[in-house]
Amino acid sequence: MKKYLAEMFGTMVLVLMGCGVAVSLGCDPVNNIPAVVGTALAFGLSVVAMAYTIGGISGCHINPAITLGCFLSGRMSAKDCGMYMIFQVIGAFIGSALLYLLVGNVEGMTGTGANDLQEGVSVVGGLLAEIVFTCVFVLVVLGATAKTNGATNNFAGLAIGLALVLVHLVCIRYTGTSVNPARSIAPAVFQQGTALTNLWIFIVGPFVGGTLAACIWKIIEPAEK
Repeated sequence: MKKYLAEMFGTMVLVLMGCGVAVSLGCDPVNNIPAVVGTALAFGLSVVAMAYTIGGISGCHINPAITLGCFLSGRMSAKDCGMYMIFQVIGAFIGSALLYLLVGNVEGMTGTGANDLQEGVSVVGGLLAEIVFTCVFVLVVLGATAKTNGATNNFAGLAIGLALVLVHLVCIRYTGTSVNPARSIAPAVFQQGTALTNLWIFIVGPFVGGTLAACIWKIIEPAEK
């Protein structure tokens, strides 16, 4: 149970801090580029902080797409996979609820940092973006945490956090960057509107991307020393 609770806490922090910065800075990929950079850093730094806080307890997935990739790579059981995802979503709802309460008490501030298709981006374009960038991100996770990586495992949290910053910098313009179903589900439920209508993109896309990453890793994974 400790590792499930760790995943819940970690995902709560990711959503509260990452989405919180997006809302506080007014993240707009067209008219507010500094806020885009700030949001990308917030998500990446949240992952780094949690990796070195709960990594030794649960592995710090805090993302159902990563959990799926680990399961398909044979690194965890089906039971743990399911329980991790459940507690990740619970943690995301706690983080979103806290942000919703904070935003609701600040004049002129709205939203919960929910993902949605950005201006001019089609459904197909958004779905492809989520698949491609989730695949890249989960592949980094699988590689950075592989036993065959030796001493570099000590820096896995930093590598993964920086990879998430990079993914956000590219993908925010298309979808606001999800690459994480839990991070998308909870804010969309609180925000409603098109964020909820398009929510399926941010569930299907990351899961497909995570599956592709696991398949790619199976092909390129080196033999254990």
